[in-house]
Amino acid sequence: MNTRPIRFFHRGEVVEVQNLPPTTTVLQYLREHAGCTGTKEGCAEGDCGACTIIQGELGADGQLELRNVNACTQFLPTLDGRALLTVEDLGGPEQLNPAQEALVACHGSQCGFCTPGFVMSLTACYETHQGAGTQPTRQQLADALAGNLCRCTGYRPILDAGEQMFDAPARVLDRAPIAQALQALAADEPLDYGQAGARFHAPQSLPDLALLRETYPQATLLAGSTDVGLWVNKQFRDLGDIIYTGRVAALREIRNDGSSLWIGAAASLEDSWAALTAAVPHLRELWLRFASPPVRHAGTLGGNIANGSPIGDGAPALIALGADVILRRGATQRRLKLQDFYLDYMKKDLQPGEFVEAMHVPLPSPDWRFSAHKIAKRHDSDISAVCAVLAVRLDAGVVQEARFAFGGMAAIVKRAAAAEAAVVGQPWTEAAAKAAAAALAQDFKPMTDMRASADYRLKVAQNLFTKLWLETAGAIPIGIWPSMQEVAA
Repeated sequence: MNTRPIRFFHRGEVVEVQNLPPTTTVLQYLREHAGCTGTKEGCAEGDCGACTIIQGELGADGQLELRNVNACTQFLPTLDGRALLTVEDLGGPEQLNPAQEALVACHGSQCGFCTPGFVMSLTACYETHQGAGTQPTRQQLADALAGNLCRCTGYRPILDAGEQMFDAPARVLDRAPIAQALQALAADEPLDYGQAGARFHAPQSLPDLALLRETYPQATLLAGSTDVGLWVNKQFRDLGDIIYTGRVAALREIRNDGSSLWIGAAASLEDSWAALTAAVPHLRELWLRFASPPVRHAGTLGGNIANGSPIGDGAPALIALGADVILRRGATQRRLKLQDFYLDYMKKDLQPGEFVEAMHVPLPSPDWRFSAHKIAKRHDSDISAVCAVLAVRLDAGVVQEARFAFGGMAAIVKRAAAAEAAVVGQPWTEAAAKAAAAALAQDFKPMTDMRASADYRLKVAQNLFTKLWLETAGAIPIGIWPSMQEVAA
């Protein structure tokens, strides 16, 4: 029996929902129960952006934070204590909001199916920049729209609209009533929703989460739902009991003590990558190409690491940085090198009742050089065929240490031990880079699948050592891919 209904702010008031399955998606609720059909269903896996909504919650400073996410992968109980904004909340024919107005003026809509999603992503961008007193470049607009697909007008008129919406006097959302409602909802007891065998537990403290995980070791641990949501939408899995990490404030913390980063397992991908990129600017290209903004706003780096996919893009970066993973069972913490966490395909060194609490990332000293590359069929929002983060520590031109981490080359993300041994103790020259490339065949025997052939994977991975040499020698700039702005021009 439900202890209390799911409570969230929507359409100007607090809404209460009960008696719906915990795995009901926000999109299903909107279209089938709330009568809000402006939000569309396209791919049902977070790739097309037709279902984009804006989710609001109070930050640690008490201020309202608005972020666009995909409604198709988010389960309704994750909205508890938060705000839900859809295209119906923004404006109508009598008074369009700035994004809608600009899309009409710039002819940025044709069939219209994708338009509500574009409106929501543009509005989220508009609110962020108006709040900061800034105006995005055309490339920043393109990056903000990387999770929205258009097959009719193309991106040029939509990017035109993104620029034009800032030309008129500012008209931002009234945040005060939303923040006031969320402050009242914050007093609610933790959500424990659903029926026996299919309950949605949303603890709000780390000890409570640890106790639930020990009590229900077979329960599905849910973070951003960007992967688990597909288990339901595409594989029709029964998740059983669910333990949600997204309400535990301690798991969402990111701390920098000057020598290392502590990234809580429930910190969003966007916030986590922002912190990593601030420490290692060469990771920026990988950050922008890691999924799309709606996915990064909902998904978590801890979930990406705990998933253990051999084509996950988070692990190569963290392994190259020498990160540890912090595991917890009850009150007991366990720490191990992230590279040792992965044992075999989708098999981790994780005991029953144990979960990922955080990642501990040493900040690299100035003598480290990094090169990060994501090889995929599409530039934006695609799964890697090969992901590589290559790092060397130099002293007087000699390699003192090397960490070459690859995803997509084996059953797990792993370091290239033979390639590293080929350069350590050697002068960092083009010949050393070629020696590392040649040794890579000892480290990996990649597979052929729909994303790439084995021969292609090995060849492109070897070629990345040439890029590492050229970049660290200062011969070419970082980031040579054409931008969406250049393609759309």
